[in-house]
Amino acid sequence: MGNFSKTFSSSLGKKLIMSLTGLFICLFLVVHLIGNLQLFKDDSGQAFNSYAYFMTHFTPIKVISYINYAIILGHAIYALILTISNRKARPIGYAVYNGSANSPWNSRNMGILGTIILIFLIIHMKDFLWEYHNNTSLPYARYEASLADPQNVKVTPLAVTDKEYSHVDYVDPQSQTHITVAKDLYKLVRDSFKIWWYVALYVVSMVAIGFHLIHGFRSAFQTVGWDHKKLVPIIRFLGVWIFGIIIPAAFAAIPLYFFFCK
Repeated sequence: MGNFSKTFSSSLGKKLIMSLTGLFICLFLVVHLIGNLQLFKDDSGQAFNSYAYFMTHFTPIKVISYINYAIILGHAIYALILTISNRKARPIGYAVYNGSANSPWNSRNMGILGTIILIFLIIHMKDFLWEYHNNTSLPYARYEASLADPQNVKVTPLAVTDKEYSHVDYVDPQSQTHITVAKDLYKLVRDSFKIWWYVALYVVSMVAIGFHLIHGFRSAFQTVGWDHKKLVPIIRFLGVWIFGIIIPAAFAAIPLYFFFCK
C-alpha cells in the first residue's frame, strides 16, 4: 500500500493520474456533445429536455456522472499541484526565450488554460445542472407530437405554481399523439444564450479547451506509453482536429446559434 501511495504521489504518478483522468474527460466530452446537439433540433426543446431527464434520472448514468464530477475535480487539483511543483522546480525562466522553440504556447500555459476552464465549469454547472435539480420555479413544458407527422409539435408552457409537475412520456392512442411533459431546461439554455457576455465567456472557454486538448490529448498518450510511432499520426490527428478544433467548435456553435438565430 505504501509503494502504491508513493507511486501516485510522485511526479510521474501525478502525471499518470492527469493523463488517465484527462482521457476519461475526453470521452465524456464526446457523449456530452452528442446530447447537446439535440439543442439544434427544431422541436422547441422536446428532444433536449427528454435527454436531460434521462441523463439525470437513469441510475447507471447518474453514477457515471458523479464519478465524472470527481474525476474533473481530481484532474483540476492535480493540475494545480503539478503547476506549482513545476514552478518550484524551475523558479528561473529559460535563459534565452525563443517562443515555441522551447515549448508550444499551450504547453507553457496549461495552468492558465486550466484555470479558465475550471471557472467556466463552475459557472456552467451552477447555471444549468444546479438550477435543473434545485430551482423549484423552473417551468415545465408539454409537447404533443403527431404520430403521422412528428415534425408537427404543439408546445404548451406549464408554469410551476402551487404544484410540481411530473415527467411523463407516452403515446395517446385516441389522439394519435406522442405526449411528453418535462422540465424546460431548453428554455433556461435559450434565455442564457441571449446574454452577450455569457455567450462570449462560453466561446472563449471553448477556445481555451481547444488549446488545452491539443497539448493534453497527445501528452496523455505519451505519459501512459501509448505513443508507438505508428500511432503518433492518429493521435496527433485526433488531438488537433477532433478534440482541439471540431469538438470545441461544435460546443461554441450552440450559444452562437441561440444568440444569432433563435
